[in-house]
Amino acid sequence: MAVTVKECLELQLLEVEMLLSMFPKRGEFSLDADAVPSIQRYLRNADGALPPQLEYRIALDVGEAKVKVELQVLLPHMYPQVAPQLFARSDALHRQQQLQLNTHLASHISSLDSGDLCVCEAVQWVKDNSLPFLENSKASSECASKEVGVKEMLHRMWIYSHHIYRQELRKKIFDCAKKLNLTGFCLTGKPGVICVEGLRENCDEFWRVIRYPNWKHISCKHVENIETEGSIDNLRLFHSFEDLQFQAHGDYGLRNDYHMDLGQFLEFLKQHQSGHIFQILFGVEGKLSDN
Repeated sequence: MAVTVKECLELQLLEVEMLLSMFPKRGEFSLDADAVPSIQRYLRNADGALPPQLEYRIALDVGEAKVKVELQVLLPHMYPQVAPQLFARSDALHRQQQLQLNTHLASHISSLDSGDLCVCEAVQWVKDNSLPFLENSKASSECASKEVGVKEMLHRMWIYSHHIYRQELRKKIFDCAKKLNLTGFCLTGKPGVICVEGLRENCDEFWRVIRYPNWKHISCKHVENIETEGSIDNLRLFHSFEDLQFQAHGDYGLRNDYHMDLGQFLEFLKQHQSGHIFQILFGVEGKLSDN
């Protein structure tokens, strides 16, 4: 007999209960407050729309030094019949080590029996197998620090969206930028524009997180890479991650379908040595109105 979505979601909630009992301390298990209630509402009335996919993060202490490794989990509606999407990350890992760690994790999960809950197994695997990657990352850092004239790269991404309105989406954008030490801004409204600048691996992680699982009408329009022998902080155009909300015009009805004043946005870009980006984002040359 075919397994139903309802049966899969019930199993997902059981696994969440197990994980909460394993990680009861504050900050160990992070889950959106409405994630479980939305699934429970669907289980009571399966005729409605499917709830959002279950997404959570588990903070793990690895080794005697208790290095922080975070396991990010996204569950398709048909998990455990289909594989979960897992991603382990740590500030102590370089990009290459992080890639290798996740490649081995994916290989291990694929070797397990299909149809079984496996997030708990993934947690244990990460705790048992992350240490060699962390040690390799530390060793490569020490070698790099001994080299003369080691260069760093500032990565800057310019992201365009048809619109950015939803409060929960804006919170996700700001939380992620803060967590990854990225500066820049988020222009709310229609159109929506995001700029992030920082280390490349952090910008790539930001892009992966905010566009997933299914943000339509979003694209990375332009990328800048600037190399320096000093700190990348000296190359940043922004000192924090700003919330931009310019004077808007249009329909303030139920759809909130209003447009940002792009003249003010152009002024802002020019103040941050980025006036040339206007044409890249919108396909037209920006002109300031005469006062």
